[in-house]
Amino acid sequence: MIATFVLVYAVLLMVDPSFAIEFAGAKADVPVGLGSIGALPVGLIVFAIGLSLGGTTGYAINPARDLGPRIAHCILPIKDKRDSDWGYAAVPVLGPLAGGVLAALLFLSHASMG
Repeated sequence: MIATFVLVYAVLLMVDPSFAIEFAGAKADVPVGLGSIGALPVGLIVFAIGLSLGGTTGYAINPARDLGPRIAHCILPIKDKRDSDWGYAAVPVLGPLAGGVLAALLFLSHASMG
């Protein structure tokens, strides 16, 4: 939850949602995403999260990182395999979802204040 919170909040703080442009006397807001140059800071944030938390959580910032392999492990006929530990399966799915929602709520609360 913490790693996803940091990632989502940092990306939201980096992205300028639009800029104003004036052309031939008309003003318009142009929406802007991160683009190819903006991918570098996001990659560095993911790298920093992995360096700080990756050893214990295995880059647990994406629910698909755990859920997909767990489903495959459950379905595939692997010799002498253990159970898929479905009792723990909700943690790496719900944690990142909650972290993303909390980051968005914090960002929106700061945006509405200023």
